[in-house]
Parts: sequence; structure tokens; C-alpha cells
Amino acid sequence: MDPISASGESRAVALARRVLRIEADAVAALGARIGEEFERAVEIILARHGRVIVTGVGKSGHIGRKLAATLASTGTPAYFVHAAEAAHGDLGMITPEDVVIALSNSGSSEELLTIVPLVKRQGARLIAMTGKPDSPLAREADAHLDAGVAEEACPLNLAPTASTTAALALGDALSVALLDARGFAAEDFARSHPGGALGRRLLTHVGDVMRPAPAVPRVGSDAPLTQALLAMTAGGMGMTAVVDADEVPVGIFTDGDLRRALEKGCDVRSARVSEVMTRSPRSIAPGALAAEAAATMENMRISQLLVLDDAGRLAGALTTHDLMLAKVI
Repeated sequence: MDPISASGESRAVALARRVLRIEADAVAALGARIGEEFERAVEIILARHGRVIVTGVGKSGHIGRKLAATLASTGTPAYFVHAAEAAHGDLGMITPEDVVIALSNSGSSEELLTIVPLVKRQGARLIAMTGKPDSPLAREADAHLDAGVAEEACPLNLAPTASTTAALALGDALSVALLDARGFAAEDFARSHPGGALGRRLLTHVGDVMRPAPAVPRVGSDAPLTQALLAMTAGGMGMTAVVDADEVPVGIFTDGDLRRALEKGCDVRSARVSEVMTRSPRSIAPGALAAEAAATMENMRISQLLVLDDAGRLAGALTTHDLMLAKVI
């Protein structure tokens, strides 16, 4: 019986499990090979003031494109150059301060070996990532990253599968090591991903999403409760700010305050807002991150937040709905 289907599973399921097992083993085996050569590769890149140029052909080229993209988004300026294109003019992009990372499972790709002497003549440093430490490309490199695998996950042991997975994982390991060495922070990552969720959380400020002061309902501290109710209804924020003559908030009156007042038997027609408002309300500055406002509102279990300028005057306000519309939460 075919060993792949001996377990009683369908051939497709058994084969899929085998592929995942082989590729997982290939990645796990890389750990034992991380050492001096890996550290040398990190030091070479950190010592240079140019860019990292990743190159390769075939499936290794596809992995190289991903490596270049990961490096670029984690603080190491990088781009991909196809090895064949490099031999036809694109080598002009490489400067003496650059580092070239060449990917080839065999380490014998003709396109790569053609450009290696030219890369060295330019004065750039060369890091090779291959599956064969004794290959021509590995021997020419200033540092070699061993991405070799015991077998491909392809049943024919031919199609690049485990080898490309290993190269991908090793490239991620290099990118993360460089990220850490550079002190790359979440804020730095957000700046290169402004369109993503993280970018919105780390680059959006309260002033970008708040409702400005003219749009914020407010009443004076001596106002009747009925006036505060009308202002809150018209404002559509579920609250009204209570301010003094200098536009400095002394309180906030919310729909929650109204419910609590009614539970206590408050006479809405005769009460003043100062009797039922929340004093010393929570506030935030326009320059604070919108994510900070979201955290404050969540921790305090509130749905509205006043925004104050440096003088303590009302500059605006925001609600959880505003943060949701801005996709901060």
C-alpha cells in the first residue's frame, strides 16, 4: 500500500500533512545553524550606509522579493533586483556602500555567478543564502546563510517547497535581528504602513478625529437642567460640556448622568445642571494619540471625552463613535 495513504486518510489529506511536517522540520532545523555566519551577516549590513539589494532567479527570486519588502518595512532600506536584469544594466544601481543578498538553493545559478565578480568590483559586500555551503556562490560570499533542507516536500523531491519555506523563514530571522539591532519601534513601523490598522492607531491624533469646539454642545455652569437637555439633544454626542465664562470645562453632563438623576428623583424642571453633572471630567489634549483616547475611554468605561487646549479651555470632544469612524477602534 502507498505509505502516504496507509493511514486511511484520503491521499490529498495525507499528502498535505506530509508537506507541512517536512516544511516544519526544515524550518526547525535552521535553528542549529544560526551562529557566527548569521551574526557576521547582521554586522555587515549594519556597518554599511547604503541599501540592501536582494537578488535571485526563479522561486528564489520570489522569496527575495518578499525578503526585500520585509527588510524595507522594518527599518533596513532594501529593494529587489532580478539577477538577469542586473547583468543587463541594473548593476548600475549598486554602490560601494551597498550590501547584496543573493538567494540560490543550489548556489550555482549562472545568472548570479555572472554578476558576483561585478558586485565585488563595485565594492559592495555579498551575503549568500543557499542550500549548499560548499557551492560557488557560498564560497564567494562575505557571509553565508545556510538554508539547506534534508528533502523537498514535493513527492518527487524536485519542486522548490521546503527549500523556499526555509529561505523565507531565514530571511525573516535576518530582518527581525536587524530590526532589533536598529531599535526599530512600533511607531517606526507605523510610519512605513500609514494605510494599515497599525498606522491608523499610531499616527492618528486626537486633533485629527475630534469634533472641534464650535461643534461641541456646551452650557454655562448655572444653566437650568432643561437647557442642558436641549443642548445635549441638539449636539448628538450624548453629552454637553459645562463651562465657565472662560470656556474652561467645570463638568460634563451625559445621558448617564441624566439616568442617575432620574433614579434619584430629580425634578428636571427645577434642577440646575451643576447639581447633576460629573465634575472634573476626564479630558485629553489634541496632540495625544487617538489610540490613547480610546484606551482612556475603555478603561474609564465612558463614551465621550473632552479635549482641552494648553490653557485648559474647551478645544473639542470625541466619542467612541468618532473613533470607530476613524477606524482607530
